[in-house]
Amino acid sequence: MQSQSHTPEYVSILPRDRTHDIGASLARDWFDNHPFKTAWFNAMSITFPLGEKFFIDSVRHYAGRITDPKLQAEIRGFCGQEGFHRREHDRYNQALCRLRGYDRDYLEGRLERNIARAKKFLSPIEQLAVTAALEHITAIMAESALSPDSPMMGSVDPAMQDLWDWHAAEEMEHKAVAFDVYRAAGGTEKMRMRALRRATWFLFVDIMGGVIHMLRRDGKLWRPSVWRDGWKFLFDRGGILRRVWPAYRAYFREGYHPWQRDTRQLLDQWKQGQGELAAVAAG
Repeated sequence: MQSQSHTPEYVSILPRDRTHDIGASLARDWFDNHPFKTAWFNAMSITFPLGEKFFIDSVRHYAGRITDPKLQAEIRGFCGQEGFHRREHDRYNQALCRLRGYDRDYLEGRLERNIARAKKFLSPIEQLAVTAALEHITAIMAESALSPDSPMMGSVDPAMQDLWDWHAAEEMEHKAVAFDVYRAAGGTEKMRMRALRRATWFLFVDIMGGVIHMLRRDGKLWRPSVWRDGWKFLFDRGGILRRVWPAYRAYFREGYHPWQRDTRQLLDQWKQGQGELAAVAAG
């Protein structure tokens, strides 16, 4: 039987049940002491609990059609990892909004309406295509975040660094699961590429909506220096979005697969820092 999974054998999709004590960090601008940089990542966090439920649901919809035991196990690992991410970012978002006076109902309500429209107007395979596309975005952002020259290195509160690195590592581990399920379910290349264009637009609008809300509540929305620095942070040479542009574009190649970007070395480096590789070797 031909394998439906194309995740390397060496990569284990292991749900890690971790909790993070980040309340003191969230009460202030934890990224480089800068309001825009902090708001950008806080706004990303707002999208995760509802977004990851959508991902889990879209993959599970096709789980019964998967015949490859390896991919079946990876689906279970994917759902476990995303479930823990959802829980931790829900706690993150609750604490953030309580400590800083942000309107969580407003922030999550915008995303909730977008997801409701997606479920109403998109077929299950189109929803899975959107999931695969968003998993591509999170995977390449994760790769950038864990790279030695990451803008986050040395600029982020240690407790927040630990949470975002954990999330990034697991996003890289399971980056091909939704993609492989999509292919096994008969998804086309045209639909896959179209989904990335659509998903990118809605994700960017959702994050920027969150950034604007947070900066307004912080009383910093109309400071030109905040937006000038924010533009550089995103789009200047070395900016977090400019850094991932080549990897983002690769998704539009015919025959693309997420593991054509081999990030196993970055995963090993992170695991070594967590003591996981030493534990495996000792076992």
